[in-house]
Amino acid sequence: MAQNNIREVLAKHPTIPVVTFHHTDEVVPKMDALIARGIFCIEITLRTPAAYDCIALAKKNYGDRCAIGMGTVVKVEQIQKAIELGIDFMVSPGLNSILAPHFENSNIAFIPGVATPSEIIEGIQLGYDTFKFFPANLFGGLDALKAYGQVFPHIKFCPTGGITEATYPEYLALANIISVGGSWM
Repeated sequence: MAQNNIREVLAKHPTIPVVTFHHTDEVVPKMDALIARGIFCIEITLRTPAAYDCIALAKKNYGDRCAIGMGTVVKVEQIQKAIELGIDFMVSPGLNSILAPHFENSNIAFIPGVATPSEIIEGIQLGYDTFKFFPANLFGGLDALKAYGQVFPHIKFCPTGGITEATYPEYLALANIISVGGSWM
């Protein structure tokens, strides 16, 4: 299955909070708040030294009722750590032919980031059909995604970057958007 069934994961979660934890003490209150709002999916970024511990804690305490993802994956070692942690999905800000086979062999759902038509075409050549559009606000936002919908009608996107509580419904209204990621939640 394409990208280890990433569409199956994303289709269940129209909005995916992208969260950067600085300390494990933040995990339980944030996860409880998200679940109280009916959000059962989270992308935890690898932007702080506490990230792996926070992912492990979220997976241990909430993994039975919430999809736990790892974001900002840019190295092979991070993919290996994702396997060890047993996470549900991985998100990369870009597309890379060196990382591609490691993502594919991980058996974990994954979504690489793209911004340009050339990157989308590169991903299509790898057999991918679902991409993170990042950073959406800097690469044309809604207008770019509308155009990509015409040029690449079989491709689905999860836009992230600069999307707000006010603008996310406009993104979700597009036929080529499977879900939206953001930090407003």
